[in-house]
Amino acid sequence: MGTHDGHRQRMKSRFTEHGLENFNDVQALELLLFYASPRRDTNPVAHALLERFGSFSGVLDASEEELKTVDGIGDSAAALLRLIPAVSRRYMVDKTPDREPVDTPAAAGRYFVPRFMYEKEEVVYALLLDARKKPICCREMSRGVVNGAEISVRKVVELALSRRASSLILSHNHLSGVALPSAEDEMLTLQLQKALSLVGIDLADHVVVAGCDYVSMREARMM
Repeated sequence: MGTHDGHRQRMKSRFTEHGLENFNDVQALELLLFYASPRRDTNPVAHALLERFGSFSGVLDASEEELKTVDGIGDSAAALLRLIPAVSRRYMVDKTPDREPVDTPAAAGRYFVPRFMYEKEEVVYALLLDARKKPICCREMSRGVVNGAEISVRKVVELALSRRASSLILSHNHLSGVALPSAEDEMLTLQLQKALSLVGIDLADHVVVAGCDYVSMREARMM
């Protein structure tokens, strides 16, 4: 067993016995990179990542292309680092009850906030509800760029009709970090509300999410 092998085993044992709480950011990245770089000393790479991106979260927020500008980060390591936020989001969404009624702004917030974790684009979701306000399905309706995601009102109405929804909650994220609905958000809400009412479907709410914060436009009396 080489020097690096012994160090790696000690790090892995330390994590198994005590968890990640007593690891600093460099050590946490070093441990993670073991699984992408089986032979390389990952400590200098971890230092370089933190120097380049400023923080642990900054490393995990970086794109694959940005990560690969750091010496020691190849395709496998970049893919592993990008996988962490995606898996974390999947984990949080999976823990969200999917058969409980979404019948209050608080319930809508709990439902949607995890779905936008680590997103770097504006995304629009439509949550279709049955007559008891229980979820039928949640579908991504649009994925945009920093200057805004576009949504087809017709596409949302057709989906709601095809799944025989009684009501629907729209939700999208703001990359600015501020969940305050914009004038464009209000216009879209009004257009969708009118279109759905023509086919007997209620737009129950439009929830704007920014990080862990959210605003219910129904609760804010903006619809």
